[in-house]
Amino acid sequence: MAGEWAEAFDLGWREPRDAPDGEPQGDPSDRGERRRGRLKRLRDSLARSRSALGAELRSGLFETLDAATWERLEEALIMADVGAPTTADVVGRLEIEAESGAFSGAGATRARLVELLAEIAGSKPAKIDLRDSPSVLLMVGVNGTGKTTTTGKLAYRLQRELGLEVIVAAADTYRAAAVEQLQTWSERAGCQIIRAETGGDAGAVVFDAIAAAQSRAADVVLCDTAGRLHNRADLMKELEKVRNVARRRLPSAPHEVLITIDATTGQNGLRQAKLFAEAVDVSGVVLTKLDGTAKGGIALAIARELGIGVKLIGVGEGIEDLRPFEPREYAEALLGE
Repeated sequence: MAGEWAEAFDLGWREPRDAPDGEPQGDPSDRGERRRGRLKRLRDSLARSRSALGAELRSGLFETLDAATWERLEEALIMADVGAPTTADVVGRLEIEAESGAFSGAGATRARLVELLAEIAGSKPAKIDLRDSPSVLLMVGVNGTGKTTTTGKLAYRLQRELGLEVIVAAADTYRAAAVEQLQTWSERAGCQIIRAETGGDAGAVVFDAIAAAQSRAADVVLCDTAGRLHNRADLMKELEKVRNVARRRLPSAPHEVLITIDATTGQNGLRQAKLFAEAVDVSGVVLTKLDGTAKGGIALAIARELGIGVKLIGVGEGIEDLRPFEPREYAEALLGE
């Protein structure tokens, strides 16, 4: 398991160190079995979304390739939150290739659709940049998307499984509950937390966390910022200030800005990602709540329309339910059995 997580990060010259005693390492020979387990869990999560896409494909959509087939596929992709521009691109390419004789038959058509969706999501998993020491990751997003939980789980993975020294900055100074939640995760992971009084200056917390990481030769600083509405200009300006404070302490920071998107919000998630990206140069997406009523296609819309790759996904509340995003696995799960 640690090896699989190591592949989700660009560690530069560093190698993941041995995890603390007692942490499960996993047997490399079990990798294929674990992949099958992950894929099944992801399929199950997306099946609970009641997406129309899987139902269409299971109904023999590609038995006959005609205008009605492509129209039904377009409708299904849009219903799955893939979005109109991305849907038009995918269906257009699939139709042209089918007419040219590049493939034939229902199975081959479905396989090519998987390839196209995976290609849009990312030809290979987008790695999180941890090449600098310390690497500063800014976690952003609107309220209720699972940002603080994701920060805590990520701290656990980095510290307990990869053996990296992590400092968590509790920069959501508006919510005492968020700080307490991070405190619990920090204790569980065995990493330090930098915090302030409720209502304190978020930028100061981030500044102090980076300073602490530099003095203690820590590897990563995870900054949990306050949730904020993407359409509130004043709050977005405040977020820019937090980023700028980080840069004053460490000019190359932040090395990643990860936005958590609640997949159940559908196309509104695309709008959120766009406005946050304009404010703070978002470098990656954490797509959460795929075990809810999410249809899943929003990952493709964000990747194609904004050029921002999904780097992590959340399919439940447990520590095992935060995982690296793998485009092909996701495309396969999205299409169902």
